[in-house]
Amino acid sequence: MTTTFSRPQPGWEIFCRVVDNYGDIGVCLRLARALAEQGGLGVRLWVDDWDALARLCPQALHDGVNIGGVEFRRWRKVFRVMPPGEVVIEAFGCELPEEHVQAMAARRPPSLWINLEYLSAEDWVKTCHGLASPPPGLPSGSKLRKYFFFPGFSADSGGLIREAGLFARRDALRAGSRADWLRARGFEPWREDALWVSLFAYGQPTIGNLLRLWWQGEEPVLLLVPEGRVVADVAAALEVRLEVGAQIQRGALRLVVLPFSDQDGYDELLWACDLDLVRGEDSFVRAQWAARPFVWQIYPQEAGAHFVKLDAFLTLYCADLDAETAAALTAFCMAWNGRGDLAASWQGFRKALPALDIHARRWCGKLGEQDDLVCRLGEFSARAR
Repeated sequence: MTTTFSRPQPGWEIFCRVVDNYGDIGVCLRLARALAEQGGLGVRLWVDDWDALARLCPQALHDGVNIGGVEFRRWRKVFRVMPPGEVVIEAFGCELPEEHVQAMAARRPPSLWINLEYLSAEDWVKTCHGLASPPPGLPSGSKLRKYFFFPGFSADSGGLIREAGLFARRDALRAGSRADWLRARGFEPWREDALWVSLFAYGQPTIGNLLRLWWQGEEPVLLLVPEGRVVADVAAALEVRLEVGAQIQRGALRLVVLPFSDQDGYDELLWACDLDLVRGEDSFVRAQWAARPFVWQIYPQEAGAHFVKLDAFLTLYCADLDAETAAALTAFCMAWNGRGDLAASWQGFRKALPALDIHARRWCGKLGEQDDLVCRLGEFSARAR
């Protein structure tokens, strides 16, 4: 439901600065929707890149529109001061407008300021989760505090975004025909025995050797690539021109370039596939809720700092796997992130997929037993206030 009604003082307020790609806005949009659905109070979402928002949420046609309990606001250079929310979430250290911080401090009681950090499985996160810091530049005696909130995979973290009814929707789609699902989008599903693979990546310049292995192999592979940056690398590897809607057949490989979709559509793609190649934070979490084998392309950082985070997650994720399966997953995941040969590590990884499928379902079930991010935010805000 779309309206233009706006609460003058929302329960929750989220500030999102789109740094690169769709990861930041993807997380913030899912969080805003989940808070509106589960939190019982209005949500205001500030976004500095309206074009990025509109691709994920086409209904966001203008500043101030309210969709399903989320009020969307343009975050402009000249900030429009409005009454702050009871809880204000600064997503990924995006730095709130000074005028808004002053309004948060002047509110009675002051707003609860939460800095939502990036997801990480590193051990140090547990010791920093929930810590408070007095913001600089406020008058002496101000009661406004900034709290650092870390999403995570354990009970002593901030949890993960998991909206109500997610698993039921996933299982309902899988109960039907995935061939019909793909056909409804205008594409022929090809062979019944094909391995369905979704590919969403920042870029993969070395993917050519893996694609060659697939098209020269005996197992049919259906590669579904949503519109995005990696399409150019796939096109270069195949030496063809690829546009949205393209369907290319080469040996045992069939490639389909899907149009950009909203978040629900992307979830369905993950659910339909046997293997999901994902990137960043939002699709990384959604792949885990898909309960299918996945490989994570982590956002690259200077001096290879991202490999510390990748190692931390793989150590956690592989803890209950046998040594051979864990080694196969780790080798292919490292190669997918630029450390190793994709084609050379594929055979061992492919052999491990049945075991990884069982593990993915168990992992999802284990995470699903924990409180989600919205629940933990609610509990934390009740304690902190």
